[in-house]
Amino acid sequence: MIVCHCTNISDHDIRAAVDWMRAADPETIITPGKIYRALGQRADCGGCMPLFLDTMRNCASFGVAREPDPGQDVPILRRVKGKPDEGRPQGNRLSQRGPSV
Repeated sequence: MIVCHCTNISDHDIRAAVDWMRAADPETIITPGKIYRALGQRADCGGCMPLFLDTMRNCASFGVAREPDPGQDVPILRRVKGKPDEGRPQGNRLSQRGPSV
């Protein structure tokens, strides 16, 4: 079935690209942009995106199958000095600076 009429990409092409990317790197994050690039195309009008995403997500090898070892400590969020701000300086957003003078 043709998924993207602008670039003539079929559901078979999408599944093959996902399988190829997963085989090349089991931990890669697969995005529509990566699939388009793997097929030598680029998105045009975007009308196919809902069907493109459904086809991509329904591919058997889409998800990352690797799970961490039970004994491995997996940090959920990098903490600097006990704060989950990733080490950014305080007041880096306008909403955090307070009223302007």
